[in-house]
Amino acid sequence: MRLLRHSTALMAGLLLSAAAHAAEPTQTGKIGYTEKPGYYAMVGDLIIARPLLAGVTAIGAAAFVVSLPFTLLAGNTAEAGRELVVRPGEATFVRCLGCTKSGYGRTHADENR
Repeated sequence: MRLLRHSTALMAGLLLSAAAHAAEPTQTGKIGYTEKPGYYAMVGDLIIARPLLAGVTAIGAAAFVVSLPFTLLAGNTAEAGRELVVRPGEATFVRCLGCTKSGYGRTHADENR
């Protein structure tokens, strides 16, 4: 029980520190954005956010399949697929580690530093 309490406190601390140390996105002349997340943001994203988002993507895919007959009749299948599967999938797999926005936020010049 004591280990569970310490683990919960550690996870809460990681979440709070990741939010506090996340870098603000900066605007560049390129289309898109550049973001330089910190160490704690990357660790929190890897340990907490990515597994949760993968679960949300799987649940969204199941919900999409269940709702498919209704969305076909209503004519909004593309919108349902985008909201239930594509957006959570982008947040899970098409985002740099620790970044807050979907897409490839780090440039190759940043990686060489």
